Amino acid sequence: MFRGEDIGIDLGTASVLVYVRGKGIVLREPSVIAMVRDSKDVKAVGAEAYRMLGRTPGNIIAVRPLKDGVIADYTLTERMLTMFLKKVLSPMARFFKPQVMVGVPSGVTEVERMAVVRAVVDAGAKRAFLIEEPLAAAIGAGINIAAPAGSMVVDIGGGSSDIAVISLGGIVQSESLRIAGNEFDQSIIRYVRRAHNLLIGERTAEEVKIKIGAAKVLSDEDRLVAEVRGRDVVTGLPKTVEVTTDEVVESLAEPLEKLVMGVRRVLEATPPELISDIVDRGILLSGGGALLRNLDHMLQEATNVPVIVAENALDAVAYGTGKALEMIPVLKDTLISSDSVLRR
Repeated sequence: MFRGEDIGIDLGTASVLVYVRGKGIVLREPSVIAMVRDSKDVKAVGAEAYRMLGRTPGNIIAVRPLKDGVIADYTLTERMLTMFLKKVLSPMARFFKPQVMVGVPSGVTEVERMAVVRAVVDAGAKRAFLIEEPLAAAIGAGINIAAPAGSMVVDIGGGSSDIAVISLGGIVQSESLRIAGNEFDQSIIRYVRRAHNLLIGERTAEEVKIKIGAAKVLSDEDRLVAEVRGRDVVTGLPKTVEVTTDEVVESLAEPLEKLVMGVRRVLEATPPELISDIVDRGILLSGGGALLRNLDHMLQEATNVPVIVAENALDAVAYGTGKALEMIPVLKDTLISSDSVLRR
């Protein structure tokens, strides 16, 4: 890593994406760290640690150090970031430390902001900036955020969903919900236990969501079936059942209704002039949760506003953090930098 090459990080609850200027996205790893229980020696991070979730021996634990889009365990997050940065930085980075732009949920507190900044600086950054994820997603999706026109973004990550109306380089109205991909998985886990007396883990629930999940069923072609393996609640023995798309739709009804209500609240609080722009441009969906089948149709029906899924929904925030490093003069009133945070 040489002087002038900077880094953008999508620090997500489910995964971490790292964008390097001039190279694009160079790292995409689950936000998981595995360590020895008592000594806290790190055994693995990222994909290797993710494979250990629910499968570790008693002396090793695999955990997610981020919860609801923010740092739950500072020490583990700093260690995880340090190891990720070592993967993408050249030895020259010891002398020419990079500037790092990090995407964070729009609803984070001052304490949570400081924790992210300190973790990134301690992990090896010369200077850290924070940008709110819906703003980063808009930039990454190619929206001209500096224009005097309203754009609406709904970024659905692993731990949080950020809903924001953007105009003139800043966020006019926003709401952050602790309802996103992980909550969808938990809803599937609860439904399968209730309907089939079957205990399944987070990884299995996520696989079901990706394979046969949907926000609503539009036609018979949407109706899929998956075999799900787990432990019988009654006997304690292994058991396999069939789960249908209709069942997944039913299981996701409650969290999706909360998401819809959040979008409607933001629309209701938005100035009429910007609402007109949003109706013309549509609502942009980004993040992994945006890929849930027919979610765009569901939101469009609920809001009477066109809904578009970003072409690079999974990567929009990561690309946006990288591009934001080239737009610091435009975003100076919106960004939070380590210079101001660490002086406090």
